[in-house]
Amino acid sequence: MRNRKDPAYWEGLQVFMALASKHKDCDGRIFCPCVRCKNTRLHPLDTVEAHIFTKGFESSYERWTYHGEPDEPIEANNADADEMVDVIEDFFPPINDDGRATDDGIQRGQYYDEMFEEIEAELYPGCDWISSLNFVAKLLHLKNLGKIPNYIFDELLKLLKFAFPKENKIPPTFYEAKKKLSKLGLGYESIHVCKNNCCLFYNDHASKDFCPVCGTSRWINENTSGKKIAHKVMRYFPLTPRLKRLYSSRITAKEMVWHRTGRVKENGVMRHPVDSAAWKNFDSRHPDFARDPRNVRLGLAADGFNPFGNMSLSYSMWPVVLANYNLPPWMCMKDNNFLLTLLIPGPKSPGKNMDVFLRPLVDELKELWTNGIETRDATSNSMFKMRAALLWTINDFPARSSLSGWSGQGYKACPTCNEDTSSIRVIGKTSYVGHRRFLPSNHRMRKDREFDGKVEKRLPPR
Repeated sequence: MRNRKDPAYWEGLQVFMALASKHKDCDGRIFCPCVRCKNTRLHPLDTVEAHIFTKGFESSYERWTYHGEPDEPIEANNADADEMVDVIEDFFPPINDDGRATDDGIQRGQYYDEMFEEIEAELYPGCDWISSLNFVAKLLHLKNLGKIPNYIFDELLKLLKFAFPKENKIPPTFYEAKKKLSKLGLGYESIHVCKNNCCLFYNDHASKDFCPVCGTSRWINENTSGKKIAHKVMRYFPLTPRLKRLYSSRITAKEMVWHRTGRVKENGVMRHPVDSAAWKNFDSRHPDFARDPRNVRLGLAADGFNPFGNMSLSYSMWPVVLANYNLPPWMCMKDNNFLLTLLIPGPKSPGKNMDVFLRPLVDELKELWTNGIETRDATSNSMFKMRAALLWTINDFPARSSLSGWSGQGYKACPTCNEDTSSIRVIGKTSYVGHRRFLPSNHRMRKDREFDGKVEKRLPPR
């Protein structure tokens, strides 16, 4: 073990602490890799630093997997290309398992061939260290991180195309760049909505021009000779391709089973939803689902916001977001790991029609729960049937009313008491009473008539 009085030891410790501090839990703690704790105990950063300096670093802990370092080193030159190949092979298989082309095999095969040509294509003649497709993907990622406006990004692409050797394959516009990556399944579906939120023009109603419920026209101007414009458009981001993509990468595929293979188990301590009673109860009720840790656990959050930032303008757009609880706690609550599935348009809250907008997501979740989807696991290079379950929803009380269909106001507003809610009308407002029924059956206050003139004999709501 290195001499802890050596200045190089202190410098190495600072490098480790800088990396580990980026992966602390919600309480600001990390696993301590000192010779005594051996990554089994969580401590604050200053405590971990003191432990390592005084007791020494665990000598067998050479790769810092508990503190953000990947399990396996990846060759920088080929990693991006390998991951891109994995994604393409996963999403565009040109043949069936028996070696024969599928019904849409020709089209998929074309996509497959075109995307491989893009991966192998040099950005410009002689550039053998980055492909055209990887370059575009990285540029779009930077655009997203920096929130670069579209018109500025167009000008940047023009400058790059002018500055690079003339035979380069840099797309001239943002539109062309997006089109280049669209075959990877990074898009969304535009679904038209009835003006009165009665139904979606989706599945059986996709070709109809009038709402089958209220008869309202689908179009703002149905007599126009040009392209017709719908009254409302909802954006739906399919869930299944994104879940499959998580298993197409060797790095994220390992993180997806962290809840089974990576966590430290300690009785009475909850560091992740996997330690909760709800998770364990679900596992006991569905042992076939729980048997494979690669099956995905999700939580759904929805609420409205004003996208224009103007309080004088009444507008409410509703995003519906899924959280992926297979991931470790330092990843599952990061915004870049949230799965946006729906953007419900305004100008008003969906209210009791929320179920209309949720229809595509509900259909996809039912399919993932009932039948699953064939998915390739990059860590074992094998196929498995991936299923998904929605464990719970996260929202405030008004949003809960929309999601559940149970009103958050009125005489029966309590979701726990349900139809047994005790309520009366007092001076124009609904008041919730009858709380003595929660007391033990022999409590003296049950017999006190000073509350409402009655003896309380009812049991708590079921």
